[in-house]
Amino acid sequence: MISALTIIAERRISEAINAGTLRIDGWKNRRLPMEDDSFIPDDLKMAYKILKNSGHLPPEVETRKEINNLEDLIKRTDDEHLRLKQMKKLNVLIMKLDAQRSRPSPIGHDDEYYAKIVNRVSSSAAKKPIE
Repeated sequence: MISALTIIAERRISEAINAGTLRIDGWKNRRLPMEDDSFIPDDLKMAYKILKNSGHLPPEVETRKEINNLEDLIKRTDDEHLRLKQMKKLNVLIMKLDAQRSRPSPIGHDDEYYAKIVNRVSSSAAKKPIE
């Protein structure tokens, strides 16, 4: 099923190519970069893409990006004190994400990786004073 936005977008692209304002030579026979939009509901994907291309993202998506970046940083960090600070920031971001959504986020306290990190940081923090 083709949405109205898809039809409008295709028409505008064709008009721009015919008018010569859009060059397609650079993209011919090349794959488009893949984007992970699996967390976006199907009925909102086109609107999300339009907002993203215009430089506007919903706060929920920006928060989710911050959470993903922070999770990657926690995985790579060796310093336990820094990891503890990052875990606290991650908790705040998860609470912020939960507040922005109508349903709770799929990450957080039930996550196995999260539990392992909390146990490791907690045991390390008990041995060393936090500054």
